[in-house]
Amino acid sequence: MGALMSVDPYPDWLRPPVGGYTADDLDRLPDLPPHTELIDGSLIFVSPQTSFHMLALRTLEWALVAAVPAGWEVWREMNVKLNRRNRLEPDLMVVNQQAVTGLKQTYCEPKDVLLAVEVVSEESEERDREAKPRKYAAAGIRHFWRVENDNGRTVVYVYELDPATSAYGLVGIHHGVLKLDVPFPVEVELS
Repeated sequence: MGALMSVDPYPDWLRPPVGGYTADDLDRLPDLPPHTELIDGSLIFVSPQTSFHMLALRTLEWALVAAVPAGWEVWREMNVKLNRRNRLEPDLMVVNQQAVTGLKQTYCEPKDVLLAVEVVSEESEERDREAKPRKYAAAGIRHFWRVENDNGRTVVYVYELDPATSAYGLVGIHHGVLKLDVPFPVEVELS
């Protein structure tokens, strides 16, 4: 009888290095699932998204693309490298055009992000409500929107960075229509 060969069905990157992964590792690890994020040195994999998530994201993206001022552009599902151990993927970002380096760019720096938007999913609720806003604020991203499904209705929670505390303060909760003048004029029909 021949010897049995042991075949490890898992890729090597599933075993994190001592101290965890770094933000730069996301560009080097082969065959990572789409939309992998790094939070505190740990890889975070995203579950399949709901139709609410997709529709809310599309509605906001189109509105932001139409409203964004010259010198800025809207990025969908791209990374922001907050620091060595945190590289997050907001659903949407408004990014300074001067930060765009080319077609192979995989992330931007927080100093170049005007607005980060997260559409909350059931599996990401705690991250999107607590961990990610705290990290975006600590990195100096001035504006943050959290989008939630309230029994089939889209609700947008709008936050602005308080420079005295380096934390976000809630500046509005929007049902039906999102109409803002800051960080730039935008109006979105949420229904």
